[in-house]
Amino acid sequence: MPERLVVVGGDAAGMSAASQARRRRKPDELEIIVLERGNYVSYSACGEPYYVSGDVEDFEDLKVRTPEQFWKVSIDARLHHEATGIDTDKGKVTFRSPAGEETIGYDHLLYATGSESLRPPIEGVGLEGVYELRTLDDAKTLRTVATGGARKAVVVGGGYIGLEVAEAFHTLGLETTIVTMMPTVLERTFDPDMGARVGDRLREMGIELITEHKVECLEGRHGKVVGAGCFDQSIQADIVVLALGSRPATRLAADAGIPLGASGGVTVDDHQRTPIDRVWSAGDCADALHRISGLPINVHLGTVANKAGRVAGINLGGGDATFPGILGTAITKVHDFEIARTGLTEFEAESAGFEYVAAEVGSSTAAHYWPGSSPMRVKMVAERGTTKLLGAQIIGGPGAGKRIDTVASALWSGMTASDLAMVDLAYSPPFSGVWDPVNIAARKVAAAATAVSG
Repeated sequence: MPERLVVVGGDAAGMSAASQARRRRKPDELEIIVLERGNYVSYSACGEPYYVSGDVEDFEDLKVRTPEQFWKVSIDARLHHEATGIDTDKGKVTFRSPAGEETIGYDHLLYATGSESLRPPIEGVGLEGVYELRTLDDAKTLRTVATGGARKAVVVGGGYIGLEVAEAFHTLGLETTIVTMMPTVLERTFDPDMGARVGDRLREMGIELITEHKVECLEGRHGKVVGAGCFDQSIQADIVVLALGSRPATRLAADAGIPLGASGGVTVDDHQRTPIDRVWSAGDCADALHRISGLPINVHLGTVANKAGRVAGINLGGGDATFPGILGTAITKVHDFEIARTGLTEFEAESAGFEYVAAEVGSSTAAHYWPGSSPMRVKMVAERGTTKLLGAQIIGGPGAGKRIDTVASALWSGMTASDLAMVDLAYSPPFSGVWDPVNIAARKVAAAATAVSG
């Protein structure tokens, strides 16, 4: 009899793991069953806002692979199968399917439930016209309502998803407002000064931004939302999208006694094993080690989920792979304005116990005289004295954002800011000045770090 791997969760981490395990072990050696409660497996959640906006025209393009494609390689991907309980002592998972409640045994379990939306108690969330953007079905619904005569949209929350949804609505011609209780957008992932600059650019584009305002209720009329807030604080809206962030979906794990870390994710080692025998975890629901701080953190990024799932799958298939950690590198945009980060912000560096300095430079995406060159700004953080590179944030026009990958590569390699200041980066006027903004920022923060120490 073959061993059985049960995967709970059928998106990035779960399907990456299942695919890798199948490549290494044949069906007569390892049976693979995936329990997915939703309507799809293996899809691009990151592409959803761009389907809403119409930048991605065909809904089918967001589906990476279908259950039928997995069946062909003997991965039993089951939609509408929701895991409801895990018994790690008996090695069993209870789930609810269209046929009713059932139980299945496992030899190995991969917990890959992903994340879930934060839904604080806001009066009126059940009104027609109130949405979130988590699944492909959410994206389909939002595109339909946004192009169906709506005029005013309010996005509650100023994180990545909030900005991307606001961009989608603005692209479609809706009067768009972002409301956040924080002093700036991107408060949890960027330093306040950089977040404030992003906010200024949003306003210049015509997207209204209201900060330090907590939406505690939604106003309705005849069962349909008409405003975010209540009474004299209500902001008119035909559509309200709640984009208040997400948390690891760990209720099942906690109920089963699978240990969670300080950040709320499932505790795993560098092979994606939990402390419970035969139980593994990967993706948004699991912790990952930050390469700079050395601390376990929980982040919700498709890049991390796919890589961690791959590592888990290799090991479940009999290989020996380790997950080397993360930097939290991320990028997004609002129209032509690009926003990116990697490593530690000032707040994160301080929280991790580093003595640090920060420096900013204003520059341009190409030579200053090049037609179409756009302003950009680089903020870099380094350790005081050693000039060890700790992190960076980049904002600006087309061509600014992907420069973050240069910094991420330097961080990954353990370079100092002094090293990065002299890295031989490509130069041609259509792409940068003779000194790339990354070189300049690194040189400036290195000078600040050594000046302080001296």
